[in-house]
Amino acid sequence: MLDSYDRKIEYLRVSVTDRCNLRCRYCMPEEGIADEGHSNILTLEQIARLVKVSTKVGIRKVRFTGGEPLVRKDIVKLIAEVAEIPQIEDIAITTNGMLFDGMAEDLKAAGLKRVNFSLDTFVPEKFRYITRRGNLHDVTRAIEKALKLGIAPVKINTVVMKDFNDDEILDFVKLAYEMPLNVRFIEFMPIGDLPFYKKERLVSMSEIKQTVESRYELLKSSMLKGNGPAKSYQIKGGMGTIGFISAMSNHFCSECNRIRMTADGKLRGCLFDKGEVNLKLALENDANDEELVRLFGEAIKKKPARHHMDEGWGVGNERKMYQIGG
Repeated sequence: MLDSYDRKIEYLRVSVTDRCNLRCRYCMPEEGIADEGHSNILTLEQIARLVKVSTKVGIRKVRFTGGEPLVRKDIVKLIAEVAEIPQIEDIAITTNGMLFDGMAEDLKAAGLKRVNFSLDTFVPEKFRYITRRGNLHDVTRAIEKALKLGIAPVKINTVVMKDFNDDEILDFVKLAYEMPLNVRFIEFMPIGDLPFYKKERLVSMSEIKQTVESRYELLKSSMLKGNGPAKSYQIKGGMGTIGFISAMSNHFCSECNRIRMTADGKLRGCLFDKGEVNLKLALENDANDEELVRLFGEAIKKKPARHHMDEGWGVGNERKMYQIGG
């Protein structure tokens, strides 16, 4: 299905929970969040049904997010159910990696095709600081397990922040040089009204790329599966690739092919769009598939031309990133 700006929408990002086992400073308050309760979030059966319905408007790729998706009970079962939908060609997750190692075999057997790990630093003390908890070793072990299982591509999402991890840019590139990983540098975004976000911490993608090219030669990469908004490059002589996501300095909205579904059943055309379509309410009112298809279409047609995150999160946007889905 095309939206109002002739973008082909085929990618659904599904938040299965707003809970997380970390408390990253740019994402979630230290005290955590109030428990929504089972009655306020979609059941796994409802999620599976909505994904199936979404294929009728052209959805072909699904990514499960959170919060942290692996804290959701029976996430493996959900992936297996979605994998049985013939029209779904690709299933991925974005995870902090804390629980991945112990679940990896089951996730792959269920039908998981791709995984993105969120990792901002290789320094244990800095990792503990930015996440407020957790163990860096758990993430590195998870990445190794994904590679061992042959999951491809394995991506690492790294938010670059001035005076925090901008001195580690070349360390991340070295990792992609030595291993078949796709490291993606992401500009720091105002994804909530949390005090940690400051514009002074933003490192532009041009600055990041300049740092990378001071040491490595980048070659324009062929299309990487699931590439999304990243501009990807091969590293000359290396095994992996580097991606740059310039959400702030050079937005990619004209190429956006996604919509988002929150854990409590709201459909958004854009992470930064305040408008939502309430699928959960429709389910509670016994909506049939035809009505649900209409609501998906409504959300797609309402998808804005571009985000306005450079203007800040906005007081009218009551949800935080973890409530929408990373």
